[in-house]
Amino acid sequence: MAKKSVNKKELIEKGNSTLKEFKQFISRGNVIDLAVGVIIGSAFGKIVTSIVNDILMPIIGIMIGGLNFSSLVIRVGNATIRYGAFLQNVIDFLIVAACIFIFIKILSKLSKKKEQEEAIQKDEQIKLLEEIRDLLKEKKS
Repeated sequence: MAKKSVNKKELIEKGNSTLKEFKQFISRGNVIDLAVGVIIGSAFGKIVTSIVNDILMPIIGIMIGGLNFSSLVIRVGNATIRYGAFLQNVIDFLIVAACIFIFIKILSKLSKKKEQEEAIQKDEQIKLLEEIRDLLKEKKS
């Protein structure tokens, strides 16, 4: 087998080029926003899980008659189906989904309000520009 000649300079240049591309990718605003969102979402998920497991499910269990949902299981032979834990996870998901829905609704309202304010400002700028145009026309006449 013939050995392929490897040019060290080309390898270094390719590595530097790839590193530059990676830096550009990372420094984009949306990538950083995504990373922050994932971190905050993870922390928020832990809070919601704690609320469900440590507060809501015990309260629901007490109202139902002292039932501990995490201990609800069905045993079939050697298999154990932990449907109580599944119910806790479903409630956990529903709370997270509701919070995200509310958050998106709030952001949507704020975005619409900002767009309306910008449209009003643009209208005022257009009126001002029209007045300037009319004054320049009068001055030329």
